[in-house]
Order: sequence, then C-alpha cells, then structure tokens
Amino acid sequence: MDIPQLRQEPKKRLRVLAVFGTRPEAIKMAPVVRELARHPDLVEPQVCVTAQHRELLDQVLELFDIRPDIDLDLMRPGQTLPALTARVLTGMTHVLARQRPDWVLIQGDTTTVLATALAAFYLKIPVGHVEAGLRTFDRYFPFPEEINRRLVGALATYHFAPTPRARMALLSEGVDHESIFVTGNTVADALHWILGRPPSPEAQALLARVKRSQQKLILVTAHRRESFGEPFIEICQGLRAVVDRNPDVMLVYPVH
Repeated sequence: MDIPQLRQEPKKRLRVLAVFGTRPEAIKMAPVVRELARHPDLVEPQVCVTAQHRELLDQVLELFDIRPDIDLDLMRPGQTLPALTARVLTGMTHVLARQRPDWVLIQGDTTTVLATALAAFYLKIPVGHVEAGLRTFDRYFPFPEEINRRLVGALATYHFAPTPRARMALLSEGVDHESIFVTGNTVADALHWILGRPPSPEAQALLARVKRSQQKLILVTAHRRESFGEPFIEICQGLRAVVDRNPDVMLVYPVH
C-alpha cells in the first residue's frame, strides 16, 4: 500500500500514533505500522492498543512482531457498548493529551475507532482513517459498525478508501475529494506478508492432513454479531448442504 506523503517542516519527523483494539484492526493496521517503521528519518511511529479484544489482539501482535508503546487494557467481562465507549474515550483523551502526536491513525469501524476519532477531534489532532468509506446504508447492519464509520467519516482529516466505490460513498457525504486516497485494502498487504513466512506447526499439521485425504479445503469464518442466532443456523445449514453434495470437501471453522 502506498502511503500518501504528508507535508511537514524539513528535518521534523512526523509523530504518528496508530491506535487499534481488536484482532481485525490489528491485522489490517500491521502493514501500515511496519511500513511507517521503515522510514525513521521521516516518521516517529508509536502504537497504542485499547485491547478491546485482549487475547485475540495479543495473538496478532505476536504474529506480526508488533510491540505496543501504550496498552490501555480496557477489556472487561460483559462490558456494554456504552461502557466501553466511555472507557476508550476517556483513556484515549488522556493518551493524546500526554503524547500530543502530529497525527492519529485508526482503522475500520469498531468502538475503539469511533472513540479515538472523537478524542482526537476534541484535542484538534488530525486523524487518518484506514479503510474509510465502507457503507451498507442500513444504520443497524452491521451494528454498531455502520454508524461508527459514518461518524468517523465526519471526524477524520484524511480518508484512506479501499475502493473507488468507498471513495464515492465519502464524496456523497460531502467529504472533500482532496482528502480521500484510494489505497486498496491493507488486508491484502497483511496476507502477502503472512504468505512469505513459514506456516505454524498447527497449520502444517492441518495442511498435511488435507494432503493425505486429498480433500478440498474450505475455510469458514462467521463470528460477527450480525451472524448470531438465526443467520448462523442458516450458515450451518448451507455448509451442511455443501458437504453433503461434495464428499471431497473438508470444512475448517476456527472458533474463538
């Protein structure tokens, strides 16, 4: 992914704080963090995690060899969305007031993203939003992510849209065209990086099993909130039908 060059005074390194809290955010932000670290003469990057998803986040941090500079550790059992939003907003306000970065980078549409963007806005710190402009135009689907990303669209300074369609969505909401950059999706960069590394022992064992069985592998993920209940039952019924019609297929469904 090409990162647009931000104008700054000569010899002054740009202090960029990358903030994320969940596994998907970490996966998609990891290539950005690693790219920023490749330019120490231009950028002074720091990483702050809210740990909205503690264990799942730590797995990705270890995988991509990212060591957070700041860890708010906000995960609590049974935490409600209002409580989490308040905790992230308060915690990030303290962090930003203390660190005073030149820019804040956020990714996606989680509670961490919304609360961080709001905290940065209150302190008049510019925000760059990675994966900007995704829309379903249904405020309750996905919930609460659709409203989160719409609000962040109003708060962000720069918008890194993954597709031309996402760019058009931002333009339709009145976002200045000069602040939108179509960059592609950083998950592709994360995938290419992972493919360049040797598989884990667990992955090697699974691949060996598939090779021995000569079955075709289908990897399934269906963990989002909107898949719970009846939608998940329908997903399972569909998968059952696939397996019944195709005995040479093996399904792998990672659970967490």
